[in-house]
Amino acid sequence: QAGVLAAAGLYALDHHSGRLNEDHARARRIGAALAASPCVADVLPVDTNIVVAVLRDTVPVDRFLGGLREQGVLAVPFGPGMVRLVAHLDVDDPGTDRAIAAIGTLRP
Repeated sequence: QAGVLAAAGLYALDHHSGRLNEDHARARRIGAALAASPCVADVLPVDTNIVVAVLRDTVPVDRFLGGLREQGVLAVPFGPGMVRLVAHLDVDDPGTDRAIAAIGTLRP
């Protein structure tokens, strides 16, 4: 099974590593939107394509994630009071814009 996973990793390196900068830029845009959200207390440094936000104590993770999900944006819990969003191959500029718009609609 490790060989199958390694093959997937090698394929990604051979065919998609050139566009990682795009994912990282999209993640930074999402991070900036989260930092501006009244629901978010803090955003961890966005150094890759992964964005982690710490929600305010008054904002339940499930409610925040549900509000995103209703608008077609998927994110996951990432520890107590935290959520994680990832920019990846299937997230293009319109998808990033949709995520940013969805984040902007959420209120504590």
